[in-house]
Amino acid sequence: MHKVKVGIAFDRVFFLQLAEEKISLEDIRCADPVMYKSCKDILEMDADAVDSDAMGLTFVREIKEFGSRKTVELCPGGINIVVNSKNRDLYVHLLIQHIFVKSISAKVAYFARGFGDILCKRRLAKNFFQGIELKGLDCVLSGSDKPICFKDWKAHTKYEDYRENDEQICWFWEVVEDMSMEQQRELLFFWTSVKYLPVNGFSGLPCPLTIYKTSCSDDHLPSSHTCFYRLSLPHYPSLAMTQQRLSLICQTHAGCSFGFV
Repeated sequence: MHKVKVGIAFDRVFFLQLAEEKISLEDIRCADPVMYKSCKDILEMDADAVDSDAMGLTFVREIKEFGSRKTVELCPGGINIVVNSKNRDLYVHLLIQHIFVKSISAKVAYFARGFGDILCKRRLAKNFFQGIELKGLDCVLSGSDKPICFKDWKAHTKYEDYRENDEQICWFWEVVEDMSMEQQRELLFFWTSVKYLPVNGFSGLPCPLTIYKTSCSDDHLPSSHTCFYRLSLPHYPSLAMTQQRLSLICQTHAGCSFGFV
């Protein structure tokens, strides 16, 4: 969908594969903290303990598939090669390459081809990933994590059956302005399904936001039509009720397309 933030962030290991870069132990720290710690322990273990075969490791990897286990050699004859203090660096390297590269290489290749077809000429996809920082790509895909600008939000909102100076609209913005950043993001997500804005703020959204006066009674919560960036706001009689209803949305209905009581 054109100009719509997909709300995902690329894992560093996945990003490096798309750029056809090598993956190191430090690269998997966030992708698999348990594996990272295990590999670090092997590399930092006392040499005598490793050489005594206390770990009982060989150059193989056990894989679970559909409820059964199978053993895969990390190198030819790996099942007969015992991990020791001299080859443990190679063992960790081969283990990481098998888990994070070799075992999913076909899937990554298909994704890269599809992404390349959308992005540019397929043969240039590798250059694209090598020429952009991961943080920059994440910002393009899921939006900026900068604080929401309240004035920008208000300036890019339109009204249907409400006027900008109506009490209900003034109360609405008063409540929103006093919200915490996380509450504002939850409200924005409820309203639009977008939690992080484009780098150029609300002007980068495909259409302006709209607040629509609904005929529902004031015991209803606001509802949203995220495809149209439209928030249906009941005609609440007071600031306190407006605040209470919007707070409920941020607490219990964040991410829903419709909310009512």
